[in-house]
Amino acid sequence: MCEFFVTADPIQYEQRTRTMRIRGVLTSLRLENMVWDILAEMAEGEECTTNALISQFHDEILAYRGEVPNFASFLRVTCMRYLRRRLSELEPKPALRVRSGDSAEPLRMAVTR
Repeated sequence: MCEFFVTADPIQYEQRTRTMRIRGVLTSLRLENMVWDILAEMAEGEECTTNALISQFHDEILAYRGEVPNFASFLRVTCMRYLRRRLSELEPKPALRVRSGDSAEPLRMAVTR
């Protein structure tokens, strides 16, 4: 199992700093290249720039929590949650079997790997 992780290209976990304006304030964010790539993918899905997506995240977390104590960590966790959600969308869902007079019940499916 560990071989999969330790053989990752070091460029993926190398950190890169980007400067952007959030709420009119010039801000620097230092994140791993892989995190930047995932944020870019998310932004593409939202049809906006990475900077615009990050600004939107900042505004929404500020509105929801009232503060943003560790925004870089929030962005890392956001990327992991995004990947987890994408993975769960790819997993097979149980089919529904309908019998006359009965309500729908899940069919148990065996998943082979």
